[in-house]
Amino acid sequence: MIKKGIILAGGMGTRMSPLTKAVNKQLLPIYDKPLIYYPLSLLMLSKIKNILIIVNKGQLNQFRKIIPNGNNLGIKITYKEQDKPRGLPDAFILGEKFIEKDNVALILGDNFFYGQNLQSMLLKCSKLKNGARILIHPVSNPELYGVAKLNNKNRIILLKEKPKKFISKFAVTGFYFFDNKVINYAKKLKPSKRNELEIIDLLKKYKNSKNLYADYVGRGGAWLDTGSIDDFYKASSFVSAIESRQGLKIACLEEIALNNKWISKKEILNSIKFYGKCEYSNYLNKLIK
Repeated sequence: MIKKGIILAGGMGTRMSPLTKAVNKQLLPIYDKPLIYYPLSLLMLSKIKNILIIVNKGQLNQFRKIIPNGNNLGIKITYKEQDKPRGLPDAFILGEKFIEKDNVALILGDNFFYGQNLQSMLLKCSKLKNGARILIHPVSNPELYGVAKLNNKNRIILLKEKPKKFISKFAVTGFYFFDNKVINYAKKLKPSKRNELEIIDLLKKYKNSKNLYADYVGRGGAWLDTGSIDDFYKASSFVSAIESRQGLKIACLEEIALNNKWISKKEILNSIKFYGKCEYSNYLNKLIK
């Protein structure tokens, strides 16, 4: 069972400059919540309570203002500052003391997932004992992504970064589940031409030992990478449309914690005081009536 999760919320966010010159991208709003709420909610839906958030140097207090320490959510949040981006696998080197002997999930701070069967799939992934599992999603332009080719048992048999020739329509998303070997694998990686450790190289270590599997964000589900201005606003419009139609909130952290029985109505009341008079507080109020 995976009990620890890492959110990688560093990076320069250059594709969204000048918005990201003063504010970390993960603190910008996707509709009515900061972007960071969405990956955090996914770890909570996976029943992961011990979470490390890796942030840029000097931005720690900005995150603590929004998510103090997790006590109000029945979870434990710790932070680690990163002086500069060194690639996604660096999360496991930076987080070695946090991970200890446990298995771990990693989600990128700008990834957004939505779907009916999402929680049941995440709970299945979080039961991982050995090897690695990743979430994949069909895309119409696989040449822009790292893609995975699978056999009939959902084991990944080929990985290719931005392939020029078609090999698969399944993009590797930014949500990964690893056994504890990931720390040593990450330490043995060599930087690529762009002088970063590459997640594809890390995944290939699991693929080569025939222990890398994939789960689909199925038809009717959505995966959005909010790395560009265009995608960022598409995600915001998507959340707005779903919430307005259904009257339910996506990524309401307190609601997930309440459903998981990690908190009581008392913590919800404290959250309402924390947020002040706003639509989000009105929604929380309805949860406890």
